Amino acid sequence: MTHRARRKRYIITGQVQGVGFRPFVYRIALGNKVTGTVSNTSDGVFIEVQGDEETLAGFAFDLVDKLPPLAEVTSKTEDELPVVDGETDFTILASEGKKGNRVLISADVATCDDCLRDMSDPDNRRYEYPFTNCTNCGPRYTITKSIPYDRAKTSMSCFPLCPDCKTEYEDPLDRRFHAQPNACDVCGPYVWLTKPDGVEQCRGTEAIKQTAEALAKGEIAAVKGLGGFHLVCMATGKQGQQGIETLRSRKNRWGKPLAVMAKDIETARAIADLTEEEEKLLLTKERPIVLCKQRSDSTLAEVLNPGTQYVGIMLPYTPLHHILFKYFAQQTTELPVLVMTSGNMSSEPIALGNREALKRLHALADVFLLHNRDILVRVDDSVVRVQKDTDKPQFFRRARGFAPRPVFMADKAPSVLGVGPELKNTLCYTRGNEAFVSQHIGDMQNLEVYSFYEEVAEFLPQTLEVTVEAVIHDLHPDYMTTRFAREYGKSHNIPVLGLQHHAAHIYSVLAENKFIGTALGLALDGTGYGEDGTIWGGELLCVNNQSLEHNRLGRLSHIPLPGGETAIHEPWRIAQGILWNAGITTTDKEWTWQKQFGQQSQFLPQLLERNINTPLTSSCGRLFDAVSAMLGICHVVTYEGEAAILLEDAQDLTVKEAYECPLITHDYLIELDSISLFLQCYQDWQQGIEQGIIARKFHLGLVQGCAKLVEHAANTTKIDTIALSGGVMQSFTVGTELPKALAALGLTVIQHTQLPPNDGCISLGQAAYGRQWLLNQS
Repeated sequence: MTHRARRKRYIITGQVQGVGFRPFVYRIALGNKVTGTVSNTSDGVFIEVQGDEETLAGFAFDLVDKLPPLAEVTSKTEDELPVVDGETDFTILASEGKKGNRVLISADVATCDDCLRDMSDPDNRRYEYPFTNCTNCGPRYTITKSIPYDRAKTSMSCFPLCPDCKTEYEDPLDRRFHAQPNACDVCGPYVWLTKPDGVEQCRGTEAIKQTAEALAKGEIAAVKGLGGFHLVCMATGKQGQQGIETLRSRKNRWGKPLAVMAKDIETARAIADLTEEEEKLLLTKERPIVLCKQRSDSTLAEVLNPGTQYVGIMLPYTPLHHILFKYFAQQTTELPVLVMTSGNMSSEPIALGNREALKRLHALADVFLLHNRDILVRVDDSVVRVQKDTDKPQFFRRARGFAPRPVFMADKAPSVLGVGPELKNTLCYTRGNEAFVSQHIGDMQNLEVYSFYEEVAEFLPQTLEVTVEAVIHDLHPDYMTTRFAREYGKSHNIPVLGLQHHAAHIYSVLAENKFIGTALGLALDGTGYGEDGTIWGGELLCVNNQSLEHNRLGRLSHIPLPGGETAIHEPWRIAQGILWNAGITTTDKEWTWQKQFGQQSQFLPQLLERNINTPLTSSCGRLFDAVSAMLGICHVVTYEGEAAILLEDAQDLTVKEAYECPLITHDYLIELDSISLFLQCYQDWQQGIEQGIIARKFHLGLVQGCAKLVEHAANTTKIDTIALSGGVMQSFTVGTELPKALAALGLTVIQHTQLPPNDGCISLGQAAYGRQWLLNQS
């Protein structure tokens, strides 16, 4: 070294473990002729480099400009160190762990092109090996026990590397250097085929071939994937029709659309009218399910997605998928498209292990394709769509490929736990300015889902190494999550806070957008426990996320739920209840539900008159249900949101006229007269107006009414920022037209970009509230 030698230390945090970051640093160090070391620690990647001004400048430039494909840097510190005399090499040090983890857990990533080429080459030792991966692809989160992310702390620890794999693993210039799941058919996991009795039939490539043959015959396979099991069957042709009907019968999932996996992007184009942005989203490294408009000439089975013109499509994201499709395409003349739905009974979590799958899915599948790489973290497929006009993705379900990527908050604060809602549950732990929202857990209505919830609640804080200082729950006293929060707070001796459901929606979207201050918030969803004893679901709030004041400024009109929970599943009850409250008890034109529910309909007025089990709600979602039922589109829902989805699909999009949706001023709040909106739909139905016209005028009337409600509040409060949240924002019409209408009024609109607007965002809102509460106490 000359007298100009200097030494610098960099500490890099973020997505920097399990993504080839150390070999990247090694390569740019060699390329710039600097010496030093690089190592993984719980605080991030530590780099020490030594050289002259020119070589250090080149290294610093490459460190920013040439990041590995999967790396995401969230912070970088730089310090000057004393020069080390006599240093001649740059070396990679062994990982070290300690308390105070600042490293991000990597999400699972789809198979890269390099690995696909390896698998397609008959001369390559990984030809058709279903667990091929490298530092640029493969499993991460689902096989992780703890951080730092090293092989010994993954489910690959039980597979010792063979000499060839070990050579790759130890060579910093090899793309499989420290690829923790690295393996081959000599030393790694393998697949095998069984019947429901669990007896092995064959293994390896032959097992995949026979699975493909079974699928081509119309059978149903349970296939172990990345974050759990899929139930798989044909999606096209006569056999697809029969297979899906059998699957629906066995799974007890009748109306809900099923997702499909297409062999490649060309196949996806043959079944859906893909936009450029949808194609990009399908091909991302996360490989989510993307909701796309089905082609009119598609050969997909009619029972795949009844009543809707949209289909959820994903592309293969594991080596096993690619090999399965190779052999399936050889067995059928139909388009190579397979149903890939979660391996579970309805309302249960996705099956995880082999024995669990054989026990829980034995009555659902004809064959089982199993493997012996343990899945440590249960994760479903993510579901997204491309928003019209903005071309930005919107989440319906955030899970594989995205979880546990953090949401970065505006500032640092103590760690808290948001336990989430009852439906579409997620939970959220915070660390500094990071909020780690879990993968989609599901509806907390049975012990299996609650057990899954407890798995995640135990895994995340251990991995993140956080000490929670407060826990926040929904106001509903009977939610399983509320009970969990109270028990957690008691056992950890920390504060337990309650936050109203729709306020949590707004705190969430504000947190995502790093907004600080006061904003208006419009939360449109199904139902949530209100602060006034009613059930909320269409609320205009004023929220200050610093003082933690949130006031209700407006709501939709109250509508009855005759039969309580039953009315949510049988929305004809809501329609008749609204009519009864409006004084309409008989009609010349028979109501659409009377043939199916004549006897129940006859006795419903008794519930209403005596106010027996007939709570009131301002729910926007229930309003959609009522209109859908009144028009005869959906009298009974088989999955959440079905009535609204079918109502939206029924719209005549050529219609530009909207129904009126006036405001009613009360002393304490502004009411959006959604009863008037419903009755206009009813009057037109009575006069024989086409279903599609009524549906369209309803949607546009609701959008214009909501815009008027917000405008009135904005003028009154002088607040010009409006945050939108709630499951209704997943409506293609409302989600597109309402932000445009508000922007046209000169308002600043902020929406969800990293989380779903449905209840999957609630835990973040709770956590944002709790961490600010702690800051306000200090």
